[in-house]
Amino acid sequence: MQTAKQDVEHLLLQLPDDSTLEDIQYHLYVLDKVKRGQRAIADGKRYTSEEARARLSRWITP
Repeated sequence: MQTAKQDVEHLLLQLPDDSTLEDIQYHLYVLDKVKRGQRAIADGKRYTSEEARARLSRWITP
């Protein structure tokens, strides 16, 4: 597993040279959300498809 610094270094190498600070902030935000999701899955904090549909059905009406 990479450190946060290594993740950021890798991210910066992938972005175009003309990236703005706003672009970099957005990509860091997305990277953080993905990492949090991966940790949650590793910790067993996830929903089955059926559970997700049941939860969403309270919000979405067909």
